[in-house]
Amino acid sequence: TGLAILVGSAFTLPLVFLVWIRNTERFGREPWRAVLKAFVWGAVISVIVAIVLSLILLGAFQEIVPVYEYLSRRFGDPETAGAVLAALVVAPLAEEAAKALSVRTGRRHSETMVDGLVYGAAAGLGFSATENLFYGVAYLAELGASGSILLIVFRSFSSSLLHASATATTGYGMAKGWHTGRRWAFVPFYFVAVLMHATFNFLSTFGVLYAAQVGETAYLIGFTTTLAFAVIAVTIVRFKLAAQRRPAGR
Repeated sequence: TGLAILVGSAFTLPLVFLVWIRNTERFGREPWRAVLKAFVWGAVISVIVAIVLSLILLGAFQEIVPVYEYLSRRFGDPETAGAVLAALVVAPLAEEAAKALSVRTGRRHSETMVDGLVYGAAAGLGFSATENLFYGVAYLAELGASGSILLIVFRSFSSSLLHASATATTGYGMAKGWHTGRRWAFVPFYFVAVLMHATFNFLSTFGVLYAAQVGETAYLIGFTTTLAFAVIAVTIVRFKLAAQRRPAGR
């Protein structure tokens, strides 16, 4: 029963956000079957791929001695350096690439470039739902059931919105490639998504990294800026969707 509650908590808000974003389109809304497929792929396939890619990239970056030594000096110890490398470099690169695989499930239904925003958001929200569940289970013993649910809810209003917005950016680039025939059109959009993800991760770890210099205020700064960043990002995505003009012939 407890696990079922955690699963429900992890998936409920991302699904609500999925409805919210999908219905932002005023014309030619994407079919639910296709949108939910992208969500499910993001929740399952992208998570598996992201784990594998993260392990490969983390091992590769740790072999780059100058980078690892610099981070160790900057943050005081190898363990913190590894955590920073994973959060700011490895996770954004691996997870945004993995979520892009799920965006491709919407290619057949995409009729305009902004449709890529919807499928990107769907894949990102599915990914975030599973990630939130992992966090809830991981902290269950430490926080208890109510604490884990609160953690999931907070992550749903921050991390889930970030995943939706970042992958929507990649999705827009992918749809641009589908409709213009430019195969690599998605590349700059992917790196924008990676930068968004890395910035969010930096803000979310600000308290841990800088509490010694700034004090407890660092946690408040990290909390507020993380939430603000995610909300602003998803607002921009929704604005782009709402500004869409009626496609020709409809």
